[in-house]
Amino acid sequence: FRLALIQLHVSTVKSDNVQRACGLVREASAKGAEVVALPECFNSPYGTQYFKEYAEKIPGESTQKLSEVARECSIHLIGGSIPEEDGGKLYNTCTVFGPDGAMLAKHRKVHLFDINIPGKIQFKESETLSPGNSFSMFDTPYCKVGLGICYDIRFAEMAQVYGQKGCQLLVYPGAFNMTTGPAHWELLQRGRAVDNQVYVATVSPARDEKASYVAWGHSTVVNPWGEVIAKAGAEETVIYTDIDLKKLAEIRQQIPILSQKRCDLYGIEMKK
Repeated sequence: FRLALIQLHVSTVKSDNVQRACGLVREASAKGAEVVALPECFNSPYGTQYFKEYAEKIPGESTQKLSEVARECSIHLIGGSIPEEDGGKLYNTCTVFGPDGAMLAKHRKVHLFDINIPGKIQFKESETLSPGNSFSMFDTPYCKVGLGICYDIRFAEMAQVYGQKGCQLLVYPGAFNMTTGPAHWELLQRGRAVDNQVYVATVSPARDEKASYVAWGHSTVVNPWGEVIAKAGAEETVIYTDIDLKKLAEIRQQIPILSQKRCDLYGIEMKK
């Protein structure tokens, strides 16, 4: 199946962001994409100072537009993420819609991005956001897909659980920065892909040098052999790749790590 990643330029005007995102979804669908993904924080600038102002209920204005465009184009749409307000708490949340416009999954970012690299970057999502507490998977006619958001990709156990549950594609909307992006963005994707023999896709906002938080960009797709098969630059763009599940099956047959795990010695489990 054909996968499209939309590396969107995100402005401070929510309605413009949503409108442009839906326009690019239509463009991707017209070029044959059956699964389309948007970046982290696609309707809002990324930053703790913005989350409360831009937050919405789900369902709400932005997710309604995603539902409508998924149905219009008859695609599976992974809606990046938006700041979500629920019960007085804020979450960084990804919604997924099927070809009939129904919501198939809602993933709240599990691992909050609280880091301090002296002289480079300090950021603390937990100042405003609450963490999600569940794994998120959904079925398509092609394969099962597992979801994470940005910092979630650093936690190998999460990807392993998705692999154990039968996911063949992991999608991480994410906005790595100019420090961690060059160092770890591609490395983490290739690691998750090879460890679990799955396809891994990451979807970043386009880089905006004038923003308070500058995203690295470089939305990427990695195959189960660890090869980068599609990669964007820093600017707004849509990248396409064909996900070959036959190749995935061949790799798993050639190097059968999933059946060779020593479950008598160790294990990773999903607790809830």
